[in-house]
Amino acid sequence: MLSIGFGARFLSIGEVWAGLTDPASEYYRIVHEMRLPRTLLGLMVGMALGLAGAIMQALTRNPLADPGLLGINAGASAGVASAAVFLGIGSFYGYIWFALAGAAAVTAMVYAVGGGRSATPARLALAGAALNATLYSYVSAALLSDSQAIEKVKFWTAGSLASADFATVTRLLPFFAAGLVVALLAARPLNALSLGDDAARALGARPAVIRTAVIIAVTLLCGGATAACGPIVFVGLLVPHMVRPFTGPDLRWLLPYTAVLAPVLLLGSDVLGRILGSPGELQVGTVTAVLGGPLFLYLVRAAR
Repeated sequence: MLSIGFGARFLSIGEVWAGLTDPASEYYRIVHEMRLPRTLLGLMVGMALGLAGAIMQALTRNPLADPGLLGINAGASAGVASAAVFLGIGSFYGYIWFALAGAAAVTAMVYAVGGGRSATPARLALAGAALNATLYSYVSAALLSDSQAIEKVKFWTAGSLASADFATVTRLLPFFAAGLVVALLAARPLNALSLGDDAARALGARPAVIRTAVIIAVTLLCGGATAACGPIVFVGLLVPHMVRPFTGPDLRWLLPYTAVLAPVLLLGSDVLGRILGSPGELQVGTVTAVLGGPLFLYLVRAAR
């Protein structure tokens, strides 16, 4: 309700309700053409980034695993930048396939460079940081070489929900739905895998299949989110840490709570950006970056 109500023109709860339900209302167009698609996209992208971070932390046994910190968002961004600069693609539906390919490639590369089955949290973090820096340098160089491409992706590079529409929401829904289903189905096997490969096999799980499923889920979730909104950091890192104190480590509880709380964080940041930047707005990617660092430091300090 807050996400639909706040904007260049503030709408009360009664006006929001009228805009949602009454086609004759003067607020109907504002709600249905601008704010409702933005809110729905924020819900889906927040859920996607939160779930991706949670299952990556479980797979790698690394509390710092996050689509942004491990370079997966950078891979998707590199795919989008390549499509915009070298192929002249300027539509979301053209971007998404390149974003998915970039996310998949970097997910596999981070896991391979980090050591595969023998990967440690430190090696994965180092591999992700190296790929992240390299790919974002490539994105910057590619966009600076083409002024038209910069105009096409100007808001996208900051991480923004401002360009949302129902077409984007509809086209993203299958990718997010598939990623959500795969992530939730992987919860029980990932619990077993946290005990180690040998223990997981003894419990009937197949580590290679689990890893493949998680890579597919992360690719669908992060690739779709980055294609639609650009790189948004800290949501996937922060939310699982916020949820874990009251769910425990069991992913059958952790993942559903993360899927609910992550959109709250993302939409809350988007609303805050509209309030602080009024009469314009701050992009949601900027707000999550500013809020995420201090919040994460607080959680680390509180948990010792």
